[in-house]
Amino acid sequence: MKERKIVDPQKAVDYIRDNAEAYAFAKAHRMYVEEYRKSLKALLMKRSLESAVNAQEREAYSHDEYREHLQAIFEAIMEEEKYRWEMVAAQARIEVWRSQEASNRVEAKVTI
Repeated sequence: MKERKIVDPQKAVDYIRDNAEAYAFAKAHRMYVEEYRKSLKALLMKRSLESAVNAQEREAYSHDEYREHLQAIFEAIMEEEKYRWEMVAAQARIEVWRSQEASNRVEAKVTI
């Protein structure tokens, strides 16, 4: 008989509960840095000595602060996605447990 790995649904539920705030913070942070990108671009364009809007925009996009902010967006997305997929994995463990329990009930009925 094949040995079944025991899934502890309580551990998965605990993980979701214990990491919900961190995931929410990561998502809020990601959304903030994405939205702030627009403000940063406007501020950098305003600082520009160029008079043409397209030249101001070019200067803003090539500015070190803007490129550093793009790195911050990258890191925020990575953090959020890490938490999101860990939450998905915890939810999947709960579903596996449910399926195993259903199989166990069917198996118990058949062997009686």
